[in-house]
Amino acid sequence: MTIKVLRKDTINEAIILFCGQKARVKCDRKCSKAWGLNRRSRQQLSETDEEDYCFLADSELREAPRNPGTYECGSAKPLTPDEFPQKWCVRECERCAISSPGKWMNDLELKEFEVRSYNIDHS
Repeated sequence: MTIKVLRKDTINEAIILFCGQKARVKCDRKCSKAWGLNRRSRQQLSETDEEDYCFLADSELREAPRNPGTYECGSAKPLTPDEFPQKWCVRECERCAISSPGKWMNDLELKEFEVRSYNIDHS
């Protein structure tokens, strides 16, 4: 259940009910570049740690397919950013940020895909 949705030209933001608690979700409205967590191309960085990888930058990838073949509870990737938020956005889209349930007052930072996005911080 969506409680509140804010749409701008460059950002979608909403307060939703997630796991029975309010959560904030935010997206960059770039559905044409959204592959999904399980389909976006990545480079494996460690031979022993499967969680040590980086997603490739947008410039390294072509446009994402309208249907990348991933679903969340029957929801497919939205055809337009105006369909935000729905289950695919919140659970599968690599571009969508979500707060921890109950922590909806905090602001969220979106991942930047102008450069590679690393799953593990090595600094």
